[in-house]
Amino acid sequence: MSGRCPDTSCGGSCRSSPSSTSSGPRTPRGEQSITCWRKKFLETFFSNVLHGVLDVSSDWRLHDRHFSPLLHSSPHVSQLTLCNMLQGAVELAAEHNHKVLENLAASLRVLKFQHLLSCDQSVRRSLALLLHRLIHHGSVSQVSMCSWPVPDTVLLVLILTMSAGFWRSGNALAYHGSPCGLCREGDRAQSQESAQEGAQRGCNAEQEGSGGEKQKRSPKEADAHMTSVLSGPRSPPLQSPACEETSSEVPCGHTSIQGGSSPRSSSEQLSCHSIPRKTRRWQKPAVGRKRRCLRRSRGHCADPEDLYDFVFTVAREDNSGLLDKTRTKEEETTENWTSSIPGSPCTGHAGCKKRGGPAGILSLKAAHRFRSVSTLELFSIPLTGETCRTLSNLLSSWVSLENLVLSYNGLNANISCILSGLRALSRHPECRFRVLRVSDMFSHMPCMELVRCILSALPQLHTLSVSFDLKNQLEGSRPGASPSCSEAEIPESCLEVLEIRFPREPLHTAFLRPVLKASKSLQQLSLDSATLPCPQELGLLLEVLKECTSNLKKLSFHDVNLAEHQKEVLLLLQDPGLQEITFSFCRLFESSTAEFLSEIINTVKRNSSLKSLKLPGNRLGNHRLVALADIFSEDSSSSLCQLDVSSNCIKPDGLLEFTKKLEGHIQQRGGQLPFTHLRLFQNWLDQDAETAQEALRRLKAVCSVVNDAWDSSHAFADYISVM
Repeated sequence: MSGRCPDTSCGGSCRSSPSSTSSGPRTPRGEQSITCWRKKFLETFFSNVLHGVLDVSSDWRLHDRHFSPLLHSSPHVSQLTLCNMLQGAVELAAEHNHKVLENLAASLRVLKFQHLLSCDQSVRRSLALLLHRLIHHGSVSQVSMCSWPVPDTVLLVLILTMSAGFWRSGNALAYHGSPCGLCREGDRAQSQESAQEGAQRGCNAEQEGSGGEKQKRSPKEADAHMTSVLSGPRSPPLQSPACEETSSEVPCGHTSIQGGSSPRSSSEQLSCHSIPRKTRRWQKPAVGRKRRCLRRSRGHCADPEDLYDFVFTVAREDNSGLLDKTRTKEEETTENWTSSIPGSPCTGHAGCKKRGGPAGILSLKAAHRFRSVSTLELFSIPLTGETCRTLSNLLSSWVSLENLVLSYNGLNANISCILSGLRALSRHPECRFRVLRVSDMFSHMPCMELVRCILSALPQLHTLSVSFDLKNQLEGSRPGASPSCSEAEIPESCLEVLEIRFPREPLHTAFLRPVLKASKSLQQLSLDSATLPCPQELGLLLEVLKECTSNLKKLSFHDVNLAEHQKEVLLLLQDPGLQEITFSFCRLFESSTAEFLSEIINTVKRNSSLKSLKLPGNRLGNHRLVALADIFSEDSSSSLCQLDVSSNCIKPDGLLEFTKKLEGHIQQRGGQLPFTHLRLFQNWLDQDAETAQEALRRLKAVCSVVNDAWDSSHAFADYISVM
């Protein structure tokens, strides 16, 4: 029986994900991460309605003028994806969705952009309003962008700038409209606070302070006050409207604040706007978007509680064509503004030279600073030198940033420019930056040298992940204006997690040693796709680990050939400090004997600190899997609770024999066994479905089993040797 949903927003009527022992139909994969299926449904429903995938006019319960599907489901949306030509952003910025936007400002945490295309200025205006409300005056803490092979620089910089909390007022974008009510209230509260401070100095000081309040403003405060009205389009109002520049061209029936009007709710402050009448043909409301027609019934309003049971179809998304990239004078003005971002310039690195022109750096006085996000992720988006300089300038003062992920951006030497901005950020007293993940196709310098550079610049990092697929064709390519990082001493760092994926580079312990020596707090180390230049190299690594990383709890090797390093493998399994060891696709048993397997089993049986052992892709086969069951024999002192034997050519009969042997050990130990989790991905269990089902049924009575319906015909030919 499943338990009550922990999410109170659904009123407790929803059930959480069923456990693995519950009966009934099989639940979708990934159920462990979903705590509330009602919330998940409504979030997906919102996205499908917004993007026109679901035609609400086809169902009488939803097609009612008194009911808004977007408004009903918006309080449940914590993650939203905008794609293609940002039709969703235009729809959410429309006047009739101002309440929807207000709900999103409170509920939305993750905003994603995917497969974006170039768009015109009116769309960018709507996006700016949306980002200002959701980020600057909302709860969005993470912005992710992915799959943008040819990014629109203007649009990309706009998203980055507003994510960093910057927004510039003035005539750069020639926006017209009314001021943002939330910004206006903040300025008024600041003025009132200043007046109250003056009143405490006495009656005389109060009169002088209140009379000369505006004259006593510092230049920075005066500038912030004057620029609190943000540029915005003559676009539909939002419930909590984005900042727009005041204009006499927009009629307004409300009394201005200067006129002494009483405070209004955020939804009232811009109710004077009119709905734009002329838009592109593709900017239709999602509710009325044309899809394949179904039967329609009229006269009934949708029941909100019944919406969860509504079955919707996930239709195919239409491929939008690219907009014509003919640049108008107005768009050039827009680019000149968006490429001029406040912050510290990046200097002193090859491939990152400051140049004049549109990329000139503006002073902080030209922009207003708002709330910013804490996580920025850029996946598969090529970043030019110009864009890297802009990002570096933003990073230099992005004090709220905690996590940065740069994946397949073609950085090459421009990584030095990014590090320049992060180095400036790390010197800020309020810096919270803790996690950096960098991955790319080519590495412009050896991985260990890059790791040293990063740790030298960012000693406060807690997690560092560096991953490259291939070496750069130009050997010896280096940043030209900075000294070699290998010569600089690494300061003591706060690093707890270090992950390195080598592009088939040799692992030289001499280069890794200074990194480990400076990382006294290191708890997790992962080495991937490295080659061992000599037989003694792994032994040297173990000595360094023992000497420098007394707090190490998790150690992982992936795609590192350990077939000839049996002695070192046994030493690692004996380590009393390690709680999790991973040998993934390390060819452990490629040239081993039966004695080696017995030594592994006996070593693990004597190690009471090891909690997790992961051996995927090591050609265990049936007979070695059955032997591993002896780890849990009656005379074992092992505390092993997790075992991963994925991709190990295991057949149903071997799994059943392993299960029977495990059941025998449980009886000998009086029903007590620390073993709780078994992973069986990509094994040959489809060769005898009946035997596999029996083995899995009996295993699930002992532990939690995670497996998949993998087709064993996809196995590689070299697995045939263990059949």
